Amino acid sequence: MVTVTKHISVTVNGALRQAEVEPRLLLAHFLRDVLDLTGTHIGCDTSQCGACTVMVNGEAVKSCTMLAVQADGAAVTTVEGLGQMDAMHPIQQGFWEKHGLQCGFCTPGVMMAMVGLLKENPDPSEEEIRDGLEGVICRCTGYQFIVSAVQHAAKLIREAEETKQAMANAGEGR
Repeated sequence: MVTVTKHISVTVNGALRQAEVEPRLLLAHFLRDVLDLTGTHIGCDTSQCGACTVMVNGEAVKSCTMLAVQADGAAVTTVEGLGQMDAMHPIQQGFWEKHGLQCGFCTPGVMMAMVGLLKENPDPSEEEIRDGLEGVICRCTGYQFIVSAVQHAAKLIREAEETKQAMANAGEGR
């Protein structure tokens, strides 16, 4: 039996990645099994839990609902692409400082979904954060620490933007 494959090129976490994949391969499995980016978790394979959420061209997507061939030419960001310990993304820093996780299984998907929310709404209310968490299931928490972590991340993003604006304004005054 001959296996049919398709060549794809995907920019993942800023790096161009190319591979031959079967047309039926899910993006989640491409990231985990082909690229060895295991931060994208698979909890259900039915798009219910959200543990597999990644950013595709700047939009939060459940990677178990998308084929790898559909990502051909796209830019994908996984939790590994958010930041590092010495330069954390504000959502990572928020989860770190406000204890936004327990077991950690859902955390990558929650973080990626919340990156999408904060991109659309940089100052969400608690209700808007909880609405944004729909489709991402955490079985360990009552979500309060997650909400606090997202609120803190939003504050960090606003403060960084204010600092950036102040520096730009100071540069104009010279």
